Amino acid sequence: MADIERISRMEDILDQTSEAFGALLAALEKYEASLDGYKELCRYYAGDWLSDYEDDEKGRLPKDLKRGVLSQDAVFDLMAEYRSIKEELSRLSEI
Repeated sequence: MADIERISRMEDILDQTSEAFGALLAALEKYEASLDGYKELCRYYAGDWLSDYEDDEKGRLPKDLKRGVLSQDAVFDLMAEYRSIKEELSRLSEI
């Protein structure tokens, strides 16, 4: 007779792993879809960002304009997060 506890445990592992893998695949699809925008943001940060930042500092932009992209840390922090994600994906692919 099969060990009911073992079967139940393996069933739980199957359910949890299937859910986690599905969520990860969905997140990876969303991540991949965002990469073109991320590259565009990096080009902006290396190019026109400084001019826009200076315009903001001089009060040339509307006060109600959302301007998180003009903060000195937001894009840099996102770039650091991107590097961390790439490192983690690389590490996990070796398992």
